[in-house]
Amino acid sequence: MEKSSLKRIDCHVHLVGDGSSGSGCWLQMRTPLHKLMARIIVKAAGLPSGSLQTGLDKAFLDRLVEMVRTSSLDSVVLLAQDLPYTDNGIAMPEKGAFYVPNEYLLKVCEEYPDLFIPAVSIHPSRPDAMEELDRCIAAGARVLKLLPNCLKVDYSNPKHQPFFEKMAAAGMILLSHTGGELSLPVIDPLLADPRLLEYPLECGVTVIAAHCAGRSGLWDPDYTEDLIKMFEKYPRLYGDNSALCSPIRCQTLPKVLPAPVRDRIIHGSDFPIAVNGFGPWRIGLIDFKTWRTADRDPNVLERDVFLKNEVGFDENQLTRMAEILESSKPR
Repeated sequence: MEKSSLKRIDCHVHLVGDGSSGSGCWLQMRTPLHKLMARIIVKAAGLPSGSLQTGLDKAFLDRLVEMVRTSSLDSVVLLAQDLPYTDNGIAMPEKGAFYVPNEYLLKVCEEYPDLFIPAVSIHPSRPDAMEELDRCIAAGARVLKLLPNCLKVDYSNPKHQPFFEKMAAAGMILLSHTGGELSLPVIDPLLADPRLLEYPLECGVTVIAAHCAGRSGLWDPDYTEDLIKMFEKYPRLYGDNSALCSPIRCQTLPKVLPAPVRDRIIHGSDFPIAVNGFGPWRIGLIDFKTWRTADRDPNVLERDVFLKNEVGFDENQLTRMAEILESSKPR
């Protein structure tokens, strides 16, 4: 079989920093649970143990560049993170867990154009949302990332129509978190419902529902079946399998692996969220030997590629992001 010429892309990789290099990034984990999870993430990502105290900007970027270059991936979609805002456009930085400005993201992606595809983050309720969207489109951004339950983004609000229509006209893809969230503080859990994405879809936006709307915590509602029903109605709607090799989110895998649902799934890791084979092994998708083989690979991005192949995704999940980027270009 002839090898595909399409790039193999991880569609869901976070950029994280502490501002130590002048990036403008910040990270604030206020609760004991989130502080513990931050330490686990740093260790699992292979970052220096002191990174959470200082020097996270450089340590994180250096590690990420190394991993992409030594993986079987061609590039990754790298994500910014905006602030939470009220519906009236008032910023709420005190409710955010981390911040990665678009300026820093675009600078990093310009420095490593072969490795990183920028996914800017613009809350549609911020006062300068339309101006910032114009600026990011002019800079070449093709993806916009939002975490609605943590940033307080209600996609169904009609005042966002001009924002979504401008995204659609520019061929900009919306990568939206769906389902529960355990790693970050949640402002409004109801905003995790993928059915709220119907509004941007009706405005013509291509949408990727991150995590396929499954559970993150044990008591989260599971919206995956709702998302699968939406696939039938909206041809521009996809899901990503980011973080689905984690101990709880792995329960989503059996729902999205069967055809034809599998044909709407895009590969994503959710780095630096920890990836290992325990979850897929626990639900019987891989054997113990495969679990241990995966966890011996220090490259977390490549470990995730290996696990997604082993649980039953095919090569197309790795090239589907490239297909969508091409097909969604404005004509």
